[in-house]
Amino acid sequence: MALLYTRPFVLCALANFAQAVSFSLFLHFPGFLKELGAGESQIGVLVALTALSAVALGPFFGRLMDWYERRPIIVSGNLLNVGVVGFYLLFQTLSPALYLVRLLHGVAETMLYSALFTYAADIVPPSRTAQGLGLFGVSAMLAITVGGVLGDVVLVWGGYPALFLTSFGCALVGLGLALPLAESRRVSAQATEPPRAFRATLCQPNLAPLWLVTWMFFFAQAGVFAFLKTYVMATGFGTLGAFFTVYTLTAIIQRLVWGWVPDRFGLTRVLGPALLAFVVGLLLLSMAGSAWEVWIAGFFCGMGHGYAFPILLGLVNRRARVTERSTAMAIYTTIDDGAVLIAGPVLGLLIEAMGYALTFRSVAGLLAGATLLFFFWDRGKVEVAA
Repeated sequence: MALLYTRPFVLCALANFAQAVSFSLFLHFPGFLKELGAGESQIGVLVALTALSAVALGPFFGRLMDWYERRPIIVSGNLLNVGVVGFYLLFQTLSPALYLVRLLHGVAETMLYSALFTYAADIVPPSRTAQGLGLFGVSAMLAITVGGVLGDVVLVWGGYPALFLTSFGCALVGLGLALPLAESRRVSAQATEPPRAFRATLCQPNLAPLWLVTWMFFFAQAGVFAFLKTYVMATGFGTLGAFFTVYTLTAIIQRLVWGWVPDRFGLTRVLGPALLAFVVGLLLLSMAGSAWEVWIAGFFCGMGHGYAFPILLGLVNRRARVTERSTAMAIYTTIDDGAVLIAGPVLGLLIEAMGYALTFRSVAGLLAGATLLFFFWDRGKVEVAA
């Protein structure tokens, strides 16, 4: 069996973990905005702003990596992340400068997100695509738990200034871990088969159905990530840290113990049940009447995420041409950020208009519908590069 835990894989995963903890601490950011007097719709806009620059620049960074290299984007993204996180310590009121910082934070995150996952896709054995990317994704999933729980502790100890200092320290660690990474780009393959135009990758027939269902999955996920903090503040059921502990531990255990299942039985066969598990989690969250019920919802959401994310990413990796892998990964991450960009303000307005329960139920229905449409559209598509 092809070796998975190589030195570059482990080092890249650790770098991803450090920068992901730095960003996951911002799950508590809506609470900071609440303290400054922001309403739900304004919180939605500010949460989504990191995605605006990511949507605008994500494809550019993908093309840049396809034509040149991955490592410069990884190092530059870490440097920018360190610089931007430090600026949050300066804010005492809601000001226009906060919007600019959020935009720059989004640039750093899209550089790191797309570059680190592309790097991992380069070095994961093809026969273990979903398992390898799923295990690599554990570094990000574990960071959600650490960010949520660590944030709870740090806020009690020193408030939001301590939260931002902790995020800054994690960003520095991420930079230090990224510096030793060697370049992963396959120069010989690039020389013999140059990338096609961006539109060709975007419209590739066996990738197009993936973009649809990926969008809806990330839209649903964004609703949970953006508003779980204010949901528990409004209902009094549980804490953000407890929910995401259940969520991420479920996904992590699933990937560590049963991560081989998608590669063994087929990525698309396992994708449907994974997405429907997330639907169940959303429905349970909409009906929760106690902390225990919120945690059960977190279990189902984590079970869905545990498989859906690496399967979707694995399908993109398999179906994209090697010379267009960074572009395809950038489209994937841009869809993620685009879903956050839209979900933040849209769901914020819906929550203000009809409450959390109806909003979560509506999103669950949309995700279920998108899953059915995906399987209808994807019939006959192959899981290899076209």
